[in-house]
Parts: sequence; structure tokens; C-alpha cells
Amino acid sequence: MLGAMLVCGMVAKAQFVLTPQVGATLATATDYDDSKMKVGLVAGANLEYPITEAFSVSGGLLYTMQGSAFKDADDKLKLDYLNVPILAQYQLMDGLKVKAGVQPGFLMSAKMGDTDIKDDCESFDLAIPVGLSYEFSDFVIDARYNLGTSKVNKVGNKSNKNSVFMLTLGYKIPF
Repeated sequence: MLGAMLVCGMVAKAQFVLTPQVGATLATATDYDDSKMKVGLVAGANLEYPITEAFSVSGGLLYTMQGSAFKDADDKLKLDYLNVPILAQYQLMDGLKVKAGVQPGFLMSAKMGDTDIKDDCESFDLAIPVGLSYEFSDFVIDARYNLGTSKVNKVGNKSNKNSVFMLTLGYKIPF
């Protein structure tokens, strides 16, 4: 009975934080000779659970536009993913957190210009996100770099991987 009361007290004290967020990506696919950054959209939400005052874990669901632009071509590689970032976060000082983790991603669509190339791309992407966030009032500015570890293409000898910078603005909703 005493153990059950202690667990209930700990759960009642713990507070989840839902953070809807929206922002921009700067993305490229590595190993292309003439690639350059492509601007895209990111939108979704994260759910954070505090372990201690300074340490927390979070999981999220983000729609992310990735891909690459090319220096001498009008066509862009457009890759749309549903990403699931799982992060450990440590508060360095009031409002400032450093974060890192893993991010499985699921390809939703792939186009080169107007041509559908989804069958030529891997359906799963694994990235390592690292970043910083700053919280003020209930707003959160989050800056991350997602280092792709998986090949984008199924065909050819290229070992293209996603390389994505993200900047988002979110709003914390505790519950």
C-alpha cells in the first residue's frame, strides 16, 4: 500500500509537456556533385517527460520537407518524411537545453521535379539529431541538425544521405 502511494505521488508530481511546433528546414542530400540547400517546411509536435529538474526525454512526430536543390538545374529533389525524433535533453542553464538522440523517418513522397521517384528511394531513414533549444515564457525556439545515416537512393552507386538543419518555434502546453 505504501509503495502504491509513493508511485501515485511520483506520477502526480510528474508533468508532461506537449509542444506543437512549426518552422523551416535547410536540407541537402550528400554525395551529389552539384547539390545545394533546399528550403522546406517542418511541422508537428513533441511530448516531453521530465526525469529530473535538469534532464528530460521527449518523443515527437514531425512532417519534414527534405531533399536537395541543384546548382545548374531547375528541378529539385523533394523528399517528404514523417519523422519520429526521440531525444534526451539536458538543461544547461535556465531556459537553455542541449539535446541529442535518434530519429527514425518514414518516406511519404519522393519527386525529382514533377516525376515520382518514390520506388527508387529507401522508405526508411535513420538520422541522429543534435541541437539546442531556448525557452522563454511558454515559447520554445529549437535549432537542430539531423545527420542522416541511411542511404536515400535504392538505385545507383551513390551513397546519398539526408543532411538537414531545422529551426522551429513551438508553444509549451503542460498537462
